[in-house]
Amino acid sequence: MKSLGECEMKLKRKSKQKLKKRAGTVYTALVFIFLYMPIMIIILFSFNTSERNVVFEGFTTKWYGIMVQNSALLYAFKNTLTVGFWSTLISAAIGTLAAVGMYRYRFHGRNLIDMLLYIPVVIPEIVLGISLLSMFSLCHVSLGLASLVAAHVTFCIPFVVFTVRARLSGYDNSIEEAAMDLGANRRQVFFRITVPVISPGIISGAALAFTLSVDDIIISFFTTGPKSTTFPLKAMELVRTGITPDVYALSTIVITVTFSVVLTVQTVLYKKNKKLNES
Repeated sequence: MKSLGECEMKLKRKSKQKLKKRAGTVYTALVFIFLYMPIMIIILFSFNTSERNVVFEGFTTKWYGIMVQNSALLYAFKNTLTVGFWSTLISAAIGTLAAVGMYRYRFHGRNLIDMLLYIPVVIPEIVLGISLLSMFSLCHVSLGLASLVAAHVTFCIPFVVFTVRARLSGYDNSIEEAAMDLGANRRQVFFRITVPVISPGIISGAALAFTLSVDDIIISFFTTGPKSTTFPLKAMELVRTGITPDVYALSTIVITVTFSVVLTVQTVLYKKNKKLNES
């Protein structure tokens, strides 16, 4: 009787484990459907023959041709890529230097600076946008691509600092000391040893800064000029009158570019981590 009871208990445990696995699989599938269904709908309706985009009536690629002829939409997309590129480049450089400096050196006010880095992250974007607009007005800075890049750099730098500093948490300083004992100066040590070691963090921070810059709306609304409208702002303008299928087509291209950037970054990070593990 005891052995039969043990067998029944084992069967019950196995059945419970199977139910938990199935429930976990269903839950994961529902989460992914919830996250990616809107993206799939945008891609689907970019090939829709109907202009109303209420029901999918047929497959066509004519909206991509119309999109190419929409100069205002392409100009906004060009501004988005320009601002994203420069804000990513500047914030990655400043954020990397700040992360290395705060990790390596101890100085008065270090904890205060560390605390101030969280302010652009935690405060509402509308407050940050209004404060940046007020600063540009007081400094008599005309609104345009330059002000837009400066605003995006402001809220992108903390994310780069946090990402690079996380990479530096397990950094071994003895490598730099050994290099300096062999005759390398500080510049050579930084560019030939420190930067390659923390490059996965720099790449991740730069990719995060680029995605944040590309999809920003609120801060861009306050800091952009009449001739520097970005694609998200242009899309918000079109929402009031109705989104045309060519906007869906350009959104599909933006999704493809973002996915390609993320895939490239993940591939580079995987190869770098693989080389580090092998060495």
